[in-house]
Amino acid sequence: MTPAPIAVALDAPDLETAARWAALVTPHVSTVKVGLELYLRYGPDVIASVRGASGVQVFLDLKLHDIPNTVAGASRAVSRLRPAILTVHAAGGPAMIRAAVEAADPHTRIAAVTILTSLSEDDLGRIGLVGPADDAVRRLAALSVESGATALVCSPNEVSAVRAEVGEGIALITPGVRPAGADTQDQARVATPEQALADGADLLVIGRPITGSPDPGAAAASIAASLRRAS
Repeated sequence: MTPAPIAVALDAPDLETAARWAALVTPHVSTVKVGLELYLRYGPDVIASVRGASGVQVFLDLKLHDIPNTVAGASRAVSRLRPAILTVHAAGGPAMIRAAVEAADPHTRIAAVTILTSLSEDDLGRIGLVGPADDAVRRLAALSVESGATALVCSPNEVSAVRAEVGEGIALITPGVRPAGADTQDQARVATPEQALADGADLLVIGRPITGSPDPGAAAASIAASLRRAS
């Protein structure tokens, strides 16, 4: 059975828990996501620990955002870990995105993060981004693809518009995905897994609805099954 297009966010308190969650969910999902906190706490060792023997894809979500030379160095430094996906902030601009792409391992997709799903329309105005959010996301998406990014991170609310903007061939990754009835927590722009896929997403980032469950493996299997039924 093909694993579901889900990246489970391993926002764990320690390396052992992250590795255990990864082992439980990998029969059911294609990808596990390592974020900034876990990577800073344990360094490169975390990648091998969560990849384990399964060879699951690892999404390294560092959201790099600095001058182009620094981001190129960071992209080069993690290339030996061969993550399937590495994130940068689209707001870093064309030269920064291009530098990350050129320095990355050929097997690694550089995914540009458009606008964080925790930001509301009001937040965008306060930080100086001309909204509404879907317009800002489309502009950043087009800029990122022109600069060589082969994947984009956007909320489920914008995925349909972004797909229309960039066409096929660019992987769209959507955080802010919550099964029906789940707590939205700190996400401002959310959708169900079924809706996000129907709108054109390629990979769904799901964390606490799976890892916060008493049985993360069963929770991952249940969401994967619901996606197969929907397709």
